[in-house]
Amino acid sequence: MKDRGSEKLIGQHIHLSGICGTAMASLAGLLQLQGHRITGSDKAAYPPMSDLLAGLGIPILEPYAEANLEPAPDLVVIGNALSRGNPEVERVLDQRIPFTSMAALLRDEFLKGRESLVVAGTHGKTTTTSMLAWIYQFAAQQSPTLEPSFLIGGVAENFGTSFQLRPTRTFIVEGDEYDTAFFDKGPKFLHYFPDGLILTHVEFDHADIYDDLNAVKTAFKRLVNLVPRRGLIVAYDGSENVSECIAHALCRVERYGFAGSSDWQIRNLHHENGLTRWEVWHAGALWAPLEMQLAGEHNALNATAAAALAFGQGICKESICAALATFKSVKRRLEVRAEIGGITIIEDFAHHPTAIRETLRALRSVYPQSRLWAVLEPRSNTLRRKVLEGDLVASLRLADEVILAGVYQQQRIPELERLHPEDVVRALNAAGTPAELCVDAEAIVNSLAPRLKPGDVVAILSNGGFDGIYEKLPLRLKQLHP
Repeated sequence: MKDRGSEKLIGQHIHLSGICGTAMASLAGLLQLQGHRITGSDKAAYPPMSDLLAGLGIPILEPYAEANLEPAPDLVVIGNALSRGNPEVERVLDQRIPFTSMAALLRDEFLKGRESLVVAGTHGKTTTTSMLAWIYQFAAQQSPTLEPSFLIGGVAENFGTSFQLRPTRTFIVEGDEYDTAFFDKGPKFLHYFPDGLILTHVEFDHADIYDDLNAVKTAFKRLVNLVPRRGLIVAYDGSENVSECIAHALCRVERYGFAGSSDWQIRNLHHENGLTRWEVWHAGALWAPLEMQLAGEHNALNATAAAALAFGQGICKESICAALATFKSVKRRLEVRAEIGGITIIEDFAHHPTAIRETLRALRSVYPQSRLWAVLEPRSNTLRRKVLEGDLVASLRLADEVILAGVYQQQRIPELERLHPEDVVRALNAAGTPAELCVDAEAIVNSLAPRLKPGDVVAILSNGGFDGIYEKLPLRLKQLHP
């Protein structure tokens, strides 16, 4: 990797291998705003990032190939999904083309000299980052210097994008604990050197790179250790793992959640008339009543965390409250994809049993009288493994009916580690939750569509393209309910 030190890139041809990853696509947009010529490649392109890149006019070359690097670019950004043996990685190494990682380039080109606000945690970081960015954007109406730059691991609907670059001081970034690249196995967030940090949850995840929960906690402890004494950490108060990770922080720490001892305590949370409302108590007194359009206890926690860090950085209470009241959502988070014949189809990014649980709980609060279907593709590197099988069964039991797809690329998981979805289906049926296994999206649509009735809600849960089911199911329902 070329060591540029403090040298900035100017008008170069930069190629991103793995450009359809959420962070990589966002970085591509930021680099384009700097005046670089951007190309990219991936093994498969699907929304929302393929749509974002198309809107930017950035071509996506499919699949990976040595020819994608001809003529040789000035710099190649190698995504963390690529490893030795990938044809583009091999061409980069053979020809000694300068290369780097997404996280390192973000730090060198955009974070240096700015105030870095990082949102990290096993769950909720994309939504919380989007909320924090929107609070700053809203506050900039009164104080333009507050307008933020940001990089989010999803498309924030208030902005219609996952990135923004401004000449102001604040840069808000989603801090991912996943590894950085084949040549840098440390977490991405260790490159971001936060001045302010939100820590949402700490659970075992990414079973492909972390051996156990202790390894995950070690990564977060290292992140906490990077926050300077003048900084601020806003941390969830309902997790012993979070408490352990922040125990030796040398900066100010404020906790948020439902505990009576919380610095930012949530009280009287309820959902009615399409709105979630709650009170936030700070330092023993009512700080503000808050409301937002998003449902779910987890989203109230996310919003409270964003409010606490923004207030700690000097954003006024009035701007925070108004911003949260007008916050929309993030693509693929409780996103209503279609309403056909009284049947509601919702997409949610599901990567972990806890995320599935909170999604289904939120849908129960919004649609209390509906029959709730959970349609799950075990696709993330954690869900494809059996390590959290018991938690997965418990989460899926919150649905009335469950359909599981086959495990995505199951053959790539070691035999002894694999999740066997038939075991999950068997456990759900034994516990009284009707469940079935369908091999792919086409089989799911054929089984599910004829059984859906007006009032039903279908939650499609995957962190990938799920073989186009988001389009296939509505199309079939339109045929059945003309």
